[in-house]
Amino acid sequence: MAEKASKTKNDRPRLMLLDGHSLAYRAFYALPVENFSTATGQPTNAVYGFTSMLANTLRDEQPTHLAVAFDVSRKTWRFDEFPEYKATRSKTPDEFRSQVELIGELLDAMSVSRFAVEGFEADDVLATLASQAEELGYDVLIVTGDRDAFQLVSDHVTVLYPTKGVSELTRYTPAKVEERYGLTPRQYPDFAALRGDPSDNLPGIPGVGEKTAAKWITQFGSFTDLVERVDEVKGKAGENLRAHLDAVKLNRRLTEMVRDVPLPLGPEGLARPPYDRTALGTVLDALEFRNANFRERLFAADPGTELDEPAVEPGVAVDGTLLTAGDLPQWLAEHTEGPLGLASVDTWALGSGTVTQVALADSAAAAWFDPAQLDEADEKAFAAWLADPARPKVLHNAKNVERVFAEHGWQIDGITMCTALAAYLIKPGRRSFALDVLSVEYLGRELAPADTGSGQLAFGEEDEDEESAAAEALMVQARTVLDLGEVFTERLPEVGAMELLHDVELPTSALLARMERAGIAADRDHLEGLEQQFAAAVQHAVVEAHGSVGHEFNLGSPKQLQEVLFGELGLPKTKKTKTGYTTDADALAWLAAQTDHELPVIMLRHREQAKLRVTVEGLVKTIAPDGRIHTSFSQTVAATGRLSSTDPNLQNVPIRTDEGRAIRRGFVVGRGFESLLTADYSQIELRVMAHLSEDEGLIAAFTSGEDLHSTVGSQVFGVPRDAVDSEMRRKIKAMSYGLAYGLSAFGLSGQLGIEAAEARALIETYFERFGGVRDYLHRVVEEARGTGYTSTLLGRRRYLPDLNSDNRQRREMAERMALNAPIQGSAADIVKIAMLRVDAALAAERLTSRLLLQVHDEIVLEVAPGEREKAEEIVRREMAGAYPLRAPLDVSVGDGADWESAAH
Repeated sequence: MAEKASKTKNDRPRLMLLDGHSLAYRAFYALPVENFSTATGQPTNAVYGFTSMLANTLRDEQPTHLAVAFDVSRKTWRFDEFPEYKATRSKTPDEFRSQVELIGELLDAMSVSRFAVEGFEADDVLATLASQAEELGYDVLIVTGDRDAFQLVSDHVTVLYPTKGVSELTRYTPAKVEERYGLTPRQYPDFAALRGDPSDNLPGIPGVGEKTAAKWITQFGSFTDLVERVDEVKGKAGENLRAHLDAVKLNRRLTEMVRDVPLPLGPEGLARPPYDRTALGTVLDALEFRNANFRERLFAADPGTELDEPAVEPGVAVDGTLLTAGDLPQWLAEHTEGPLGLASVDTWALGSGTVTQVALADSAAAAWFDPAQLDEADEKAFAAWLADPARPKVLHNAKNVERVFAEHGWQIDGITMCTALAAYLIKPGRRSFALDVLSVEYLGRELAPADTGSGQLAFGEEDEDEESAAAEALMVQARTVLDLGEVFTERLPEVGAMELLHDVELPTSALLARMERAGIAADRDHLEGLEQQFAAAVQHAVVEAHGSVGHEFNLGSPKQLQEVLFGELGLPKTKKTKTGYTTDADALAWLAAQTDHELPVIMLRHREQAKLRVTVEGLVKTIAPDGRIHTSFSQTVAATGRLSSTDPNLQNVPIRTDEGRAIRRGFVVGRGFESLLTADYSQIELRVMAHLSEDEGLIAAFTSGEDLHSTVGSQVFGVPRDAVDSEMRRKIKAMSYGLAYGLSAFGLSGQLGIEAAEARALIETYFERFGGVRDYLHRVVEEARGTGYTSTLLGRRRYLPDLNSDNRQRREMAERMALNAPIQGSAADIVKIAMLRVDAALAAERLTSRLLLQVHDEIVLEVAPGEREKAEEIVRREMAGAYPLRAPLDVSVGDGADWESAAH
């Protein structure tokens, strides 16, 4: 954060200038690159740090004018004079270079002017604009990490210099420069010439440091006077000065900033226009910046928010009413034309839901009420409205609303739109589907906090107390949900997703709400025993690790582990990172294979047991008072359409390990039910790939009824099927699934532990036998490159703009996603359809058995007494018939008293 500016106000315009490369570079090294990257592998740490600094500085300084300058290349006029200029600087990291373009895109969306002039450095552009602005009567702020800018400081030009990354800025005024160096700003380039600058490869004078350089400038008054009287300088330092005088004179020329760079705009053209909020939202989504505080700070700095315009466009303000007991039936009866937007304040904690406020809105009016204050007539009218399929309703995060409302006995029908799901189908790769974010992007409105009035409603004559302000904010949310619903009703058909919303996502949302409420019974004693077992295993690994090196150290400290592995033990070096040599799981596995020392193996075991302990601890903590675990499913996390779960994340439970099976034994059949039934598809993604590729050989391998990998192996390796050994089968299995996930020959070689050449030959032989697969994989990438997206069997799109990126890393990652998205996405769609079919069939047969979980490609049901055979019949029939693939769907089913014993 910058030191606070003086609060003295004047009429002078305020121009803020930023040195783009300098600040971005500092941000790059201030934030760990491994913590900031998109799903495609694009690093974003420099973009995030730069933008966060910019947002904070705009907030603190409130400039009226703004510009950012960037370097074009190192070959400027200074290079022409001194070819060794900056020659000692290391090569710009690839992870940084790709981010400069992204910063430019973000600045464009913020309507910020940016300059890059061939032959000049960013410093020269800043000096030119600062000089022009000062002459025109501006106050100027220069934000830069280059101390040469101190020469520009004056009564009306201040430099904000980063002292800690880019989060802390020190304000350099003339007084601050003199305090720091004992010199005036005009004397600074004289001082810098004598001192030299290793970062720019400008040589200093042997034996002359900053103190001596400053003393000479103070004594002689200026660099010019010092040169004229150079013979007066005594001692060894004087001799060295005279011996290096030509180099110092060159330093002085190169240090002086150019103040007359030809520019297309002057200060008057740098007034801050409003953001292009739609474009900015798109850029932030593409960068996957999901932090709500970050986005709030950035949007709060939009000069458009300071205009004397209403936050909501003219003509959309509506009358808001606080309803009291007995008012709701009449209000609902008066508002029957068109859909109503609904917003609520609700919570879900350990199996019990609470609704504390509800707001409804149509195009003309809005209403708010507290459910706890409803009378019997209100309750009846509201329940009837919710359950009426003929009364259309627009919700945001419909699943959560349905789940909590069901706790009150309120069933919702007639949901025509969920704005979160609609936004997800339009832009599945975005990371935030919060209502306030969507409102800004699609409606151009910011939502006021819940505890403040927004001024967006003509809010009757109620007192503007805390309750009415919160009520008004919630009514604005309801109106926002309604308006977003109208926007998405137009946008969804444009991307072919309206049927997907109504036929798949909305019904799935309702089913997931019921599954979340049901939860799954848990054996607390068993899980707590496992937690203790894993904790003991962790501690045992700690003792083993200490014993293996002869002393104690912190196994959780990467720095200490690096010192032990590579310093004390001298083990082979792994991949170099900014903080040393990596000690991640892959590195430890590599070390375990390369050396005989036991520590890497112990560390791998320690981390695995620690992860298992955390997983089980999380399960125990989420057991609700009803003895069941109620996970939360999400439809909007995975861009491919797959479901995910949180609180707890059941996908963290291992499937194929003994420890994972032990954890699954902690999920048991609940009271009043007979067993758990599990079902999943056999090789669904490979069947989808066979269907999409229309490869007759692969389809025949599925329809033969024989083991797929052995059948494919016999064709690839040219041996009889019964001659395919376990190693051949392992290679074919890894390759078949790998191709469906865009696995390269390099990736396959690493996975199988074979040479890249052998992996490449294996893939080529596979494609010779299954040419349809090869042609499909090539075709899907090229089609996506042309359209910008891939599609599943049901038309779910995955947008991949990086397919045409100049950045090879981003482009290759996008290509792998293009290979995988139609296959994994189609499989996810089929699983959802299967769930809906099973649920509908159970209801049609009036069975009590119910769906509880969907994890990976598996569904788990709780079977009521006497319904076992019927439930299995339904599951097999409905799952097998979910979609007519040319490689028919195959379903595996099992049952038992717990999740593990129900495995198949």
